[in-house]
Amino acid sequence: MRKLICLFLLSFSLPVFAGSQAYEPLSASVQAALQKAISDSAAPRLIFASQTEGYNWLAEMSLRLEKRIPDKTVRIDFLKTVQYEATRAGLDPQLVLGLIQVESGFKKYALSGAGARGYMQVMPFWVKQIGTSEQNLFHLRTNLRYGCTILRHYLDIEKGDLFRALGRYNGSLGRPEYPNLVVGAWRNGWSYPGRIGRTATNGNDTQPQHRDRANPS
Repeated sequence: MRKLICLFLLSFSLPVFAGSQAYEPLSASVQAALQKAISDSAAPRLIFASQTEGYNWLAEMSLRLEKRIPDKTVRIDFLKTVQYEATRAGLDPQLVLGLIQVESGFKKYALSGAGARGYMQVMPFWVKQIGTSEQNLFHLRTNLRYGCTILRHYLDIEKGDLFRALGRYNGSLGRPEYPNLVVGAWRNGWSYPGRIGRTATNGNDTQPQHRDRANPS
């Protein structure tokens, strides 16, 4: 009975739809570019056209996230880091919030059966490929830096095809469930005035290619 209870409780701590990025050898040029992207040490900050726009975004996102991350200081730090790292990688912060919701349910110490770690469920092999041994994937900024850099890398591989890039990110390329979940979370839970439907690839306010069909490839 005790074992069953433990398994029941553990099921609530597992990531919502965590997958695993597949290991693929990188060319020297790609590896160097990713290493450079990971190594930037500038302090996270909100990147908006004005302080007012940044404040309004932060206030709205903080309100939506309050039930998931009750501690205000932790929540604000998390949102500032998401916005900075996503924007820095050329991604929509709302898309990244949707991905985190699906991957980890906003659990900092989420760990998948495959070993993916943290908010964005990053696989440890990435640290060996493009990072340094002291980097901890459960650390907020490290996790978000890796996750955003990896998703940007997959978008570049797929020439901007968001659904295929998301499939690569989750290790489920060619299947629609995960991309549809992320885009659904993005649109229905994290869209924001002036940013609704913004693509992950070029910043234009257009809808991403939506593929609610059996085969998104």
